[in-house]
Amino acid sequence: MIALDGKTLRRSFDRAAQKSPLHLVSAWAVGCRLLLGQVATGEKSNEITAVPKLLEMLSLKGAIVTADALNCQRAIAAKVVEKGGDYVLALKGNQGTLFDDIRLYLEDPAHASALSISEPVVDGDHGRIETRQAFLCTKIDWLRDHAWPGLAGVGKVTRSREINGVTSQETAYYLLSTPLPAARFGEVVRAHWGIENGLHWVLDVTMNEDQTRNRKDHGPQNIALLRRWALNACKIEGSSSRLPSFRINNI
Repeated sequence: MIALDGKTLRRSFDRAAQKSPLHLVSAWAVGCRLLLGQVATGEKSNEITAVPKLLEMLSLKGAIVTADALNCQRAIAAKVVEKGGDYVLALKGNQGTLFDDIRLYLEDPAHASALSISEPVVDGDHGRIETRQAFLCTKIDWLRDHAWPGLAGVGKVTRSREINGVTSQETAYYLLSTPLPAARFGEVVRAHWGIENGLHWVLDVTMNEDQTRNRKDHGPQNIALLRRWALNACKIEGSSSRLPSFRINNI
């Protein structure tokens, strides 16, 4: 799996030069927890044009590429398929009628027999109990008019969370280019967030990235690259399965 997501370096803005904070789009190898590549953009909204450039740098044959709803775009799906990979893309209202059609179909009890359904998965941690279940449909002739590149299935994941006796529920929808078993589909969706826990959280909490004030010229991007090199080096160092306990405040 290769997870795609962006992160803004919050204090890298330069008011004097009218320069917005640096935003980096990263490709994260979920299984080995390594950063594979990154592309810099001026703003988060530019991720849509940056992701195809990042994908062009990678070998995707046999990989499953995951991304959030911002990057659920035809051009990105087409690039993944062109390079021999598959995708699982989060789907929201930015895709208009496609989102509405899929949501209505998957929520209709009359179509329940067309769905592959996983067993519920229950996790408990930090005072929270979460129950997740995945639903997948590979009979998608009714979506032919949308002409989505490589589309082979659509699905949803329901989540129920109980925190301090308060229960909340949400449903997320997805496009797939490969007919995964429902249980595997649920695992892929869950694993996507490894980029937040294994990369972005470590950069902020361990390496203090959001508090650094490098602003001039290429400084923010160069120092960000060094942080990520250091993080990769720690990940592949074989003597320990855990990162050393260090904190970098001055880079």
